Amino acid sequence: MTTKTVRSIVDTNKTYQYVDTGEPMRGGMKDVYFSPDKSYVVAIYRDKQDFNSIERLKNITGKYFDSFFKREGGDYYKNLYSWPTDVISDNGRTGIIVPCYSKNFFFEKGYDSNTLLKGKEKEGKWFASAKFRSKNAKLKLDKSELGNWLSYFQVCVNISRGVKRMHAAGLAHSDLSYKNVLIDPVSKSAAIIDIDGLVVPGLYPPDVIGTADFIAPEVVSTKSLNVKDPNRNLPNRLTDLHALAVLIYMYLLYRHPLRGGNFFGPLESDEEEDLLMGSKALFIEHPTDASNRNFKREYGDNVKNFHPWTDLNTTPYTITGPYLKELFEQAFIKGLHNPRERPPAEMWEQALIKTDDLKLRCSNASCDQQWFIFNNTKITRCPFCNTQYNTSIPVLDFFFEFKPGVWKPENQRLVLYNNSTLHKWHVDRNIIRNERLTDLDKKRVGYFIFHNNQWLLVNEGLTSLKDLSKDEEVPIGKMVELVDGNKLLLSKEPGGRVVTITMANT
Repeated sequence: MTTKTVRSIVDTNKTYQYVDTGEPMRGGMKDVYFSPDKSYVVAIYRDKQDFNSIERLKNITGKYFDSFFKREGGDYYKNLYSWPTDVISDNGRTGIIVPCYSKNFFFEKGYDSNTLLKGKEKEGKWFASAKFRSKNAKLKLDKSELGNWLSYFQVCVNISRGVKRMHAAGLAHSDLSYKNVLIDPVSKSAAIIDIDGLVVPGLYPPDVIGTADFIAPEVVSTKSLNVKDPNRNLPNRLTDLHALAVLIYMYLLYRHPLRGGNFFGPLESDEEEDLLMGSKALFIEHPTDASNRNFKREYGDNVKNFHPWTDLNTTPYTITGPYLKELFEQAFIKGLHNPRERPPAEMWEQALIKTDDLKLRCSNASCDQQWFIFNNTKITRCPFCNTQYNTSIPVLDFFFEFKPGVWKPENQRLVLYNNSTLHKWHVDRNIIRNERLTDLDKKRVGYFIFHNNQWLLVNEGLTSLKDLSKDEEVPIGKMVELVDGNKLLLSKEPGGRVVTITMANT
């Protein structure tokens, strides 16, 4: 074991050290070594990098780093990417300096039955399949590592924001997958890694076509063509959007949206795989074509061991709520073979956030998922454990003032449970719930309680809350009862909303 020193090729006065144990961690293209204090790693490319590749790395660690992190809001993104900070040379080999991941991205326990994963990176693949969480699985992750269903919604929000920011800068990741996204469901955080392969259209082409299961169908179906053939499809922003949709589907439903049971005749396995994920790709839950709707290819005769995730009648994609249902259909039906129809990352971000307002806590304290999305049916049940919800459910539908005195529905609602909260982004449509939200705007302005068989809104910060049905002001510190059919004005300021109240599950 020796400590070696390497020098920056950007600033030759700058040096770094790494510990050479003789057996580095091996990535797809790089050998990776820790610094002595383990605050960063030195990742050295095994193959010689040409001039264009080195220039790309200089830009990624230079002007793109500055544009992402040395501006307002940059601190948020530092936690979301594992972004290279410098380019180095080591005896003629090129490498990069990358800060070490936060400790929450390493398994504390890993499997519930052995320590094989302890201390290993939390690649998203461990959390995206029923194989590692079902009760009958041979190797299950320890419950302490899994979080609950709600955790994965916030994880997906973070990933969507990371992709949104890259695309806004004119960049594409090119290899977005659960291999290159670390997640921690407990802290509800994510980190996008392998940033050194970013694609800049017309300037820096992709180094790879992607990772199996996440490569867009148009890339799979043309991969045999020469890279200079105009009909060859290479990774770009639109292929990132396919991979993002697959990631979100897998993190919420623990199965792949295309890996079903379609069979294409007596072909070699590679040919069949290319058809399944390429030109013949078909959403496993396609509403009018059920030919891919089984999991025997993936699970053999043990499909029932992985219920409810392999039971499309019990956990269809529609359990994720109306906003995500629409985007899954856009991504895997309209946009599967028509890339320009794929939803952009910001649409996923906002749909996930709006879906968070539809959540209910399962009445069964032993339910593995703990939360589910209100499905607007007469009798409400948790789709995961089939437990009937045991109280009434106030549903607040939002309206905005289209013009003076004319209020229009906003296709947004808030579903209430005891001690749920009201925030400024609910009250004022001009406040957008995204990564630029200020701490002041994050503060709650009210909360809802179920007391003495009544649902009440406690006003903590609404200066013009009014019960329109009674024409009564509700001052700060007071409460208003939520009654079926009543209307509340949340704010009379520009952008202020009105809500109508519906009592469900009664």
